[in-house]
Amino acid sequence: MQHVLTTDRLELRPVAAADLADLLAHWTDPDVRRFLFDDEVLTAGRVAEAIADSERDSACGLWLIRERATGALAGTAGLRPLEDLGVEVTYSLSPPFWGYGYATEAARAVVEHALGPAGLPEVLAEVDEGNTASIAVLERLGMTPFETVPGLLGPMIRYRRIASG
Repeated sequence: MQHVLTTDRLELRPVAAADLADLLAHWTDPDVRRFLFDDEVLTAGRVAEAIADSERDSACGLWLIRERATGALAGTAGLRPLEDLGVEVTYSLSPPFWGYGYATEAARAVVEHALGPAGLPEVLAEVDEGNTASIAVLERLGMTPFETVPGLLGPMIRYRRIASG
């Protein structure tokens, strides 16, 4: 993943090996990992593997979300395969950045990139049924539910947004 994405308030920059400590700290925060990793505590090795995968893949990958005004690390956004169904958008924010619309802003930039310049026909998302904040983000992005499947922590709702035109 090589594209830098910018919004009014955010810069999304592809992750690099030098981001390991920041990404590990973010992803091991209990509030962040609760829904993103089914509460699993990731190791530094697993985070390094995610970074390496992102650096190799031109279609899918991971961005760090930073506030443009302060440079503060707010979270992550990305595109990754969802089983054999297609590509899903993912995002995570650190608790101090919750409630400001950053998840929607960052995820919108990723989805628009995927459906525009990247040329994907659709973008998927999968969210724990109890994660009402992420469900609201997906609905603001114009994604619609199409399936509910079992998950480790309960039902998962799958969403999609199809490219227009």
